[in-house]
Amino acid sequence: MSNTHGFTVGIERIGNDIFLSLKAKGTLTHQDYLTITPLIDSAIAEVKHPQVNVFIDGTELDGWEARAAWDDLKIGLKHGNEFRKIAIYGNKGWQKFAGKIAKWFINGDSQYFEDKDAAMNWLLSE
Repeated sequence: MSNTHGFTVGIERIGNDIFLSLKAKGTLTHQDYLTITPLIDSAIAEVKHPQVNVFIDGTELDGWEARAAWDDLKIGLKHGNEFRKIAIYGNKGWQKFAGKIAKWFINGDSQYFEDKDAAMNWLLSE
């Protein structure tokens, strides 16, 4: 059994649009967020009026430690006005619930998908 955890991150910018791709693995820790938060902050900070679309692959995500869940919430509170769409691709019932909670903290839209292509099509649609 492996206790591997953390994020794989992809960030692309096209003008004021930012495409953030995250693959979360294992049980996320506060240390994982200490690593990823500066990457997200710097990608968004360099754009005057950013519009951020996020693809989250949670198919290997087991959950969060309590402090890491708070870190995740803080990102939403700090950048919530900048998120346009968040597509959560997963395979666990609680992830669908997490997608609904995300809507409380962002001005944009979030949806949960069990099909990766459907998630990407929704995310990239106007």
